Amino acid sequence: MDFSTPISTVIPSLDGPVLQVLARSDRMLSGRQVHAEAGTGSVAGVRLVLQRLASTGLVHVDEAGTSLLYRLNRSHLAAQAVELLANLRATFADTLAANLASWRIPPLHASLYGAAARGEGDLTSDVALLLIRPDEVATDNLLWEQQVGGLMNDIVELTGNPVDVDELSLRDLANHHHAAVPVIEDWLHGPTILYGPPLQVLLAARASVNRPTLADLPSLPNLANFPALPALTGAPS
Repeated sequence: MDFSTPISTVIPSLDGPVLQVLARSDRMLSGRQVHAEAGTGSVAGVRLVLQRLASTGLVHVDEAGTSLLYRLNRSHLAAQAVELLANLRATFADTLAANLASWRIPPLHASLYGAAARGEGDLTSDVALLLIRPDEVATDNLLWEQQVGGLMNDIVELTGNPVDVDELSLRDLANHHHAAVPVIEDWLHGPTILYGPPLQVLLAARASVNRPTLADLPSLPNLANFPALPALTGAPS
């Protein structure tokens, strides 16, 4: 799946990006505005697409002075399909979230990061997934491995894209954060969270648990048990 323009998976022509812009907008747009948001083709090409779509009734056209403004006709029979295709990335995230919610050993956190989360990936981009498991769940736990493997297979079936999974315990995550491993920035900033709280919440909770309390500190020695220091007899010079 092309994560930057998901509708292009089914409509690879310029019609796809144009329809995606209209489906995601709740206001009238000029041809130049549609072109700017689509980020592809030419202004003239976008206007030709809009005129053709208007002739089918899928797009409404209104006059505003000397300009023409366009919007998706959401009452059209095809509009629902267009909206579904335009929002494939959100549908994908919702599908993964539902899968994770059914796990018998749930993760502490699951998120998409990188190009797929930013909506920049193309047909060849990896779907980068982060999974944080509880510390008490071993890496070779059979049920956990089956869950992760099943999710990876589902992602390939859902998108056609390769999958890259980073799977760590909470302890491993804290160590990565402490060591400032470069990928931690991608994990912390701009992910699409599928399950559990943000990583910042997990890290803060772990830090508070590991912070020593007064009860954990060694007790001070009892000075009464120490012998008294001898008195100074010499006069100061």
